[in-house]
Amino acid sequence: MDLVKPDLGLFFWMMVTFLIVLFLLTRFAWKPIMKMIKDREASIDDALKSAEKAKADIASMQADNERLLNEARRERDTMLKEARDMKDAIVAEAKGKAKQEADKLIAAARESIHNEKMAAITELKNQVAQLSIDIAEKMLKRELSAENKQKELIGDLLKDAKLN
Repeated sequence: MDLVKPDLGLFFWMMVTFLIVLFLLTRFAWKPIMKMIKDREASIDDALKSAEKAKADIASMQADNERLLNEARRERDTMLKEARDMKDAIVAEAKGKAKQEADKLIAAARESIHNEKMAAITELKNQVAQLSIDIAEKMLKRELSAENKQKELIGDLLKDAKLN
């Protein structure tokens, strides 16, 4: 039971030893420990601040990236619209030129057809005239085989010539 009730001398020396250890700890250990704790706390604060700054920078970069992406999309849409407009203009120009060429070809074909038609009509008239002359010659030869008919025809022709 002596262990449960400490002696006064033991208590005194325990108190002296405790106060010496407390003095030594406060004198030599407490300040460096507190300094290390404050340094650690400052480094943690710095790390948190830099993390928040990095987070803000990332958000800013994401906003810039989104803005650049939207700008690139607008440029792409503009370029596509310009390309479509250019394509439409080229197609319209090609259609116009093709229509002009077609109109020229049609006009040339009509002119050629008209010229060939006129040539055919002229040839037909010449053939009809030649046939008429041949027929008239044959008829005249038959009718004018007698001399009195020849004189009568010459007289009629002279009367007609004087009237004109």
